[in-house]
Amino acid sequence: MSSILQEDQVFNNEVPFCTLYSMESKTKLEEIFLKHRVSYYVEWQEKQSGRDYLQAAQGRDKICCTIRINKADIERARELLKNIEGIKFRDFETEDAASVKMK
Repeated sequence: MSSILQEDQVFNNEVPFCTLYSMESKTKLEEIFLKHRVSYYVEWQEKQSGRDYLQAAQGRDKICCTIRINKADIERARELLKNIEGIKFRDFETEDAASVKMK
């Protein structure tokens, strides 16, 4: 009988997928991801100025957060969210080409 040891292996396939700028788009994204069983993590950005705080206090819808998903779900998630406004997708094709050049 053999044992499987994977001491030095890391299995973190989570990547920054997109940035959201409104609560409305965040709510729509969450509803779609939950319906289609796409796992995600919301990474909130720090507020940059007092102006952002005042806008939030006045009830404005502006936010800034990054959505992280498993890299295996990128294509499916892009297809699900293609018609949602207020989402800035990461450009993985450019990043992949740059990483190939660096190797």
